[in-house]
Amino acid sequence: MTRPLVIVTRKLPDPVETRMMELFDAQLNADDHVMDRAELLQAVREADILLPTVTDRIDQAMINEASPRLKMIANFGTGVDNIDLETARNRGIIVTNTPGVLTEDTADMTMALILAVPRRLAEGTAFLKREGAKWEGWSPTWMLGHRITGKRLGIVGMGRIGQAVARRARPFGLQIHYHNRRPVADEIEKDLEATYWESLDQMLARMDIISVNCPHTPATYHLLSARRLKLLKPTAYVVNTARGEVIDENALARMIEAEEIAGAGLDVFEHEPAVNPKFLRSDRVVVLPHMGSATIEGRIDMGEKVIINIKTFLDGHAPPDRVHQAMF
Repeated sequence: MTRPLVIVTRKLPDPVETRMMELFDAQLNADDHVMDRAELLQAVREADILLPTVTDRIDQAMINEASPRLKMIANFGTGVDNIDLETARNRGIIVTNTPGVLTEDTADMTMALILAVPRRLAEGTAFLKREGAKWEGWSPTWMLGHRITGKRLGIVGMGRIGQAVARRARPFGLQIHYHNRRPVADEIEKDLEATYWESLDQMLARMDIISVNCPHTPATYHLLSARRLKLLKPTAYVVNTARGEVIDENALARMIEAEEIAGAGLDVFEHEPAVNPKFLRSDRVVVLPHMGSATIEGRIDMGEKVIINIKTFLDGHAPPDRVHQAMF
């Protein structure tokens, strides 16, 4: 029997690629180059199943160019804002993602940034790179930051990752607050000792730290707008490990530069891979290259989820991680 052609847009961990070669006619990206639009168009015209990553833009025009043989887009990632879900549905193409397996890794990185920004790690790193040879040693009043114990953490998006961040934050003495489309279950709220805010504006104005943990959807684009960022206290800072598009990045950069808010810890950016130069210049911003979920275990788990979704679909069943528009 002819095996389905699965075109993989980026290099995946070796165990994942090996298993894919065993199960499917897998076309791999051995040198891990970023496929340009022409290559992606060729892929949707040839593949039975496309396996893109979150950085591959599979938009309406591209899906409309797809061959009728393309029946599934198995996204390597939790977010699916890179795929036009409505056009895929209209073309009868199933879309899947890889939820759940990145929760702990992303929450770990979020907590690391929550700890890093008030301790002025960006400023300390910049100093050592710039003037390390002149460092005269420890001083009681030099480069003082702030403790986080007793501060209020406002979590925007209390899904799996938001809850995992809250579980990590409580032992550090942070008070947990959150805004979500609806309150979480009573038992979860009680376990996390979390306070729900129906009004995002009211929560933002009262928090010391804001952690963005919601997906990027049309409804959350610039959810933290210039207007809302101005509600933050001058001593507050923002951590974002979700999607850059959720924050008005230019407004955030201007406010940090003007010292209207204390700083930021950013793992994602609005125009990736471009990073706003103001963030790179600032000693009050800790920047990372979208690596919140970058663990070997996490990437292998993602690959295994992709394989399960594809295999389940090919066996004539509904994939466990099928994406519906209403979910986002």
